[in-house]
Amino acid sequence: MSPTLNRSTALFLQAALVLTGIGILALMLWEPHLEGRNAQATVFEIYFKDPFLAYVYVGSIPFFVALYRAFGLFGHTGRHGAFSPVTVEALRAIRRCMLVFIGFVAGGLVFVVVFGDKEDRPAGVFMGGLIFLAASGTAIAATMCARKLQETLGHSAGRQG
Repeated sequence: MSPTLNRSTALFLQAALVLTGIGILALMLWEPHLEGRNAQATVFEIYFKDPFLAYVYVGSIPFFVALYRAFGLFGHTGRHGAFSPVTVEALRAIRRCMLVFIGFVAGGLVFVVVFGDKEDRPAGVFMGGLIFLAASGTAIAATMCARKLQETLGHSAGRQG
């Protein structure tokens, strides 16, 4: 029998993911209005005349896909157990999403260093570094969990056969 998450724990984790996603999306939509150069800009100018902002929004898509997959993973684990091929595939998808996201973050860091204002570079590099570390940690954790689950599934299949 595969261990399952308690239903309330799975719901709590899913709620935490939803709140995290809503909070990050709200921050992404609200923060551009606070920038000094956007103080007098119209909404159209803020969102449609800034190529870096468009890059950030496109680059955030893999992050939100990973959140969606993690939401489904917690739901599946709460209902059916942790040791299943579905769980392994979800963890691999999360890892792939984080790797693509890391690529976008690295591209954004290059943009900030090459084209950014001299005063904004340290803060931009620091924020990008924090995001890079968090995404890397998530990708590594998903990889390790997927490998351990795959090994466990392989061993349990060998015992049954």
